[in-house]
Amino acid sequence: MTKVALLGTGLLGSAIGHRLLSVGCALAVWNRDPARCELLTSAGAERFDDPAQAIAGASTVITVLRDGPITAEVVAALGGLNRRCVMPMGTMGISESVALEAQVQAQGGVYLEAPVLGSRPEALAGTLLVMAGSDQGVFDQQYALLKHLALEPKRMGAVGTGAAAKLALNQLIASLTHGYSLALRLIQASGLDVDSFMDVLRPSALYAPTVDKKLKRMLTHDYSDPNFSTSLLRKDLNLFLREAGLAGVDAGGLQSLADLLMRAEGTDLDTGDYSALHELTAPEPTLS
Repeated sequence: MTKVALLGTGLLGSAIGHRLLSVGCALAVWNRDPARCELLTSAGAERFDDPAQAIAGASTVITVLRDGPITAEVVAALGGLNRRCVMPMGTMGISESVALEAQVQAQGGVYLEAPVLGSRPEALAGTLLVMAGSDQGVFDQQYALLKHLALEPKRMGAVGTGAAAKLALNQLIASLTHGYSLALRLIQASGLDVDSFMDVLRPSALYAPTVDKKLKRMLTHDYSDPNFSTSLLRKDLNLFLREAGLAGVDAGGLQSLADLLMRAEGTDLDTGDYSALHELTAPEPTLS
């Protein structure tokens, strides 16, 4: 039986853990807040208070943590890795992932970045989109495990390319959601029926399925029970801007969107679904 250590059991991490248990993996889990491991332990996982203890007997260590610095801190606490594969599945910067690979190697481990597109439903179903960055040999060794989480795990290239793909996609999530919010605001202000507008949009080349996924939330202003929050979208957009600057890419046009998302910080919108940015495009945004 394959044993996996899972460090980080938030919304996505917990769903990944449940998926691994459902396909027969033995699972050791750790989270800073032990209460967030309860659902996994009730499903058969073993919880540890110390991440270094959690990796004993595991050949692969999956991390699903908030960002690159926190991931590096937790990995450092593991000590010697003894050829274990460290596989971060959260979003981090390209430079952060490259630095983490060097850190993992210095600790005696091997490294495969595996950020994903998708959230809790896709993780539970094993249909995440995995964008791996690693040596081909490491990817081949971890392919069977990745297949439990994705229909077709894809190796993008060397370490850093997976992180780049993930940041690019999350930037598109932010830009598409913002663009659609603005379009919807103008449609409603003009008096045009939203369904009539959607009848034109759906068959066009401009349509993206995320539009229909978020339309009801925007119309009802209900951003509860998120799979991906406004605060995480803001974090990832700012990370994209930083990495774009390091790469010499002029992404200045996105700064106004990042500034807009900053207005949600500390409000209820921040913990809601990221489509809550629609509230920020209102003539007089209501923040609470």
